[in-house]
Amino acid sequence: METPHSSATATVTAAFAVGKRKHQNHLSSPSMTPLLLLFPILMIPLFHLILTHRSPIPTSLLLPRYPSIRPSRFVKNISSCDYTNGMWIRVPEGDPFLRYNVSCSEIFKGWNCVNGGKSNAEDLIKWRWKPRDCDIPPIDALEFLRQYRNKNIGFVGDSLNRNMFVSLICTLKNAAAYGSVKKLRQFGADRGFIFLDYNLTVMYHRTNLLVKYGSWNASPNGGKLESLGYKRGYRVDVDIPSRTWVDAPSFHDIIVVNTGHWWWAPSKFDPIQSPMLFFENGNPILPPLSPEHGLDLALKHMISFVEKKASQSSIKFFRTQSPRHFEGGDWNEGGKCPHIQPILPQQVEQLFSLKNNGTNVETRLVNQHLFNALEGSSFQTLDITSMSEFRADAHPSIVGGKRHDDCMHWCLPGLTDTWIDLLATKLAATQLQRTAT
Repeated sequence: METPHSSATATVTAAFAVGKRKHQNHLSSPSMTPLLLLFPILMIPLFHLILTHRSPIPTSLLLPRYPSIRPSRFVKNISSCDYTNGMWIRVPEGDPFLRYNVSCSEIFKGWNCVNGGKSNAEDLIKWRWKPRDCDIPPIDALEFLRQYRNKNIGFVGDSLNRNMFVSLICTLKNAAAYGSVKKLRQFGADRGFIFLDYNLTVMYHRTNLLVKYGSWNASPNGGKLESLGYKRGYRVDVDIPSRTWVDAPSFHDIIVVNTGHWWWAPSKFDPIQSPMLFFENGNPILPPLSPEHGLDLALKHMISFVEKKASQSSIKFFRTQSPRHFEGGDWNEGGKCPHIQPILPQQVEQLFSLKNNGTNVETRLVNQHLFNALEGSSFQTLDITSMSEFRADAHPSIVGGKRHDDCMHWCLPGLTDTWIDLLATKLAATQLQRTAT
């Protein structure tokens, strides 16, 4: 089957062949002979000019070799591009952009697909996301360190945001001087680092729902929930942030927030045996809410909380839902993710269309609630969903000796590196916009 890459290569090859034939025919014309004889003489002054007037290439024009981008075009399109509309293109052999290797100590064993022996692990970095009308350049790690000197960057959310955090840490550590990166955990962070030469901190705050939650058991003295027959469950306070990140908005200059996976997790919150019971202002919400309506309230309160606590100059992102690719059942039902290449658009729709109501339907459902909640806020959307829906090949699967396929997290190096590229690109766009105003 012809791939987009092979088709593009064939087109370029054919165009080159046609141009070559035209060039040869033009040179064979009798009228060109005198000019050809004069050509070496005419070139002497030009060679002299080049040799005697060398000047260094401005560093601002030295962009990474992969992908090839004109700086002026990059600056022009960076703030207006639709990064969700594109396709995965295979990088030519010998040209992948390897930003870090599998020896990075922050890579969780279950995500280290090269060491874990996943058959396509080394192939994962050979694909890049190409938006239709612009580019996402790979992050320049050294320039990123310089650009965000004296800044604090925080990732707040579930383990998928840790996946992204690790990608950035491994990328930056690979560019930093040996011994200049130290562990640092403050303000409730689960993990964190400081890059001493730049006074840049990057931290990850783990929180599954963003809001405070814990086990709830019926009181022997009775109550409103008890009167409805509830005996146990999970109390979820939609207006109280979990303690692991309550101080994060006031500390970080750049914050990337996510939530979603745990809201559609019957294996975590069984709707019968251990339902989510929502509270607001310390009181149970009656009648009890479904998880999706509980999510709406939690998003409303947490977006407001961040906007009140964060400084006016801070840059706030809410990352969209990361797609799972379970086929044949959910994670605890024998579901697997066997693909070794990005899947096709029709396969994407089979897995994620709301009409199909399949195993992975929560991806687009969460985003619907998220987009509604973010409307009118000062958050930017970091939309990684569309590009990620194609990457059924990029999950760890059974790497790390798991009893179940992991079709939710991502191999490293891998897809979340592209998320980081998008983050760096949108940060650059924000800086450009602020400079212009």
